[in-house]
Amino acid sequence: MKRAILAFVVSLVIYTMSNFVIHGVLLQPLYQQTPQLVRTPQDGAAHMPFLLLSFVVFTLAFVWIYARGVEAKAWLGQGIRYGLAIWLIATVSRYLTYFAIQPWSPTVVAAQIGLELITTLLVSIVLAALYRKPA
Repeated sequence: MKRAILAFVVSLVIYTMSNFVIHGVLLQPLYQQTPQLVRTPQDGAAHMPFLLLSFVVFTLAFVWIYARGVEAKAWLGQGIRYGLAIWLIATVSRYLTYFAIQPWSPTVVAAQIGLELITTLLVSIVLAALYRKPA
């Protein structure tokens, strides 16, 4: 249980901070090109609890699924494979759906998908290191 709590907290911090850097800093210039698709800063701040709740829910599931399937194999490979699978399910599919129904530019979608690949791999590798078992 201690390892699960540690993995959740560490993963949540990394995931939250990296999402802030990606969406709150790096992609802001691109988002400002289509202001009608994003909330105003004031409205965004009012909805921040829902964003944080989404991070908590995602991270709980992320850690739970990994912990249930971890094997006594090379931890780094497991972490990378897990990260790629989650990235395909949670990120690529989501942003392609957004692209299909909202007028996001291909540049924005490619940046979102690419930057979140880095985040997902980072968090999954850290998670795998925390859950590593002897091979």
